[in-house]
Amino acid sequence: MTVDTDSPAQARSAAPHAPEADSYSDFAGVHPDDLPDGLVVADETGRVVCFNAAAARITAVPAGQALGLPLDQALPLEDLKGCRWWTLTDPYGGLAIRRGQPERNLLLPGGREVLVSARYVRERPKGPVRRVVVSLRGTEARRRTERSHAELIATVAHELRSPLTSVKGFTATLLDKWERFTDEQKRLMLETVDADAGRIKRLIAELLDISRIDSGRLEVRRQPVDLAAAIGRHVQVQTTGGQSPDRFFVRIRPHLPKLWADPDKIDQILGNLLENAVRHGDGTVTIEVAPRTAGDDGEEGTEVTVSDEGPGIPEASMSRVFTRFWRGSKRGGTGLGLYIVKGIVEAHGGTITVGRGPRGGAEFRFILPVGTPAHLI
Repeated sequence: MTVDTDSPAQARSAAPHAPEADSYSDFAGVHPDDLPDGLVVADETGRVVCFNAAAARITAVPAGQALGLPLDQALPLEDLKGCRWWTLTDPYGGLAIRRGQPERNLLLPGGREVLVSARYVRERPKGPVRRVVVSLRGTEARRRTERSHAELIATVAHELRSPLTSVKGFTATLLDKWERFTDEQKRLMLETVDADAGRIKRLIAELLDISRIDSGRLEVRRQPVDLAAAIGRHVQVQTTGGQSPDRFFVRIRPHLPKLWADPDKIDQILGNLLENAVRHGDGTVTIEVAPRTAGDDGEEGTEVTVSDEGPGIPEASMSRVFTRFWRGSKRGGTGLGLYIVKGIVEAHGGTITVGRGPRGGAEFRFILPVGTPAHLI
């Protein structure tokens, strides 16, 4: 390992509202067009008095055209069996105890799906409906999430099958024919079982990390971190595993700010990036640490760059590097590591990018703010 320490962040749908719409145009400073979901409000006569920009976008019906229309004409919704939804639900003439309709998939003209929920507003219990408030949401985001979850399940099932088959096979063989094997053969099989169990444990840990990242529950326990020492440990792990010390070049720039971060998660970042560089790259792996301004507010930070001299990442693939299941080659891995790395960096308030290194290989660069705990500022 070579170490070098160098010196010095639309226009509103302005179609004329019906007179009754004035009370819906602004509430506590929030305009209906500011809402991310579609909002449609009908008055006691069943005519539309509010049709916000998101509703116009989702339904492809201009707000000016929808305002004043009967609700069933402004929103000609059908259920998945082709039945007219407003005829089935009858908000104004149905049971007086109903308060609304739960969210469900309905169809707009042309067969496009939309998620719809409704609330019936009454001035008194069992009184007549004074307003029907309808919420609309597109299904694209949900479909993407469902596809992503399905892909995750399929990948996990595939990744677990192989080591579990191995563990089951070797343990069953040992239990059934223990006396037939020599001590060396038993040791070899138990080492294989241990390695496969470790692989399963790592995959489960990755899945837990993904769950926390996706739900925004990834905890960061900040304490002072010595990046230079952490990098040294990870290089030593690689050399102990058989890599030549000459393959690694570490450059630590002077005047690094004190970094407050989660040491275990910093280890995850460094371990993943170095393993990727060794597994998928060629030549010298260069790790550089330098002071750097982090974010638009000018906060001090630390920049870490990991680059190699391999073939690099194709330009067309760079936008997908930090997505789930992306693999740069067929040399193993679940394709979840870089997705987790990005989530960890962002949980620290940092950024990470990928590009082409000065010698042609892949170059990953992440920047972490100092992250000093508030009680120490």
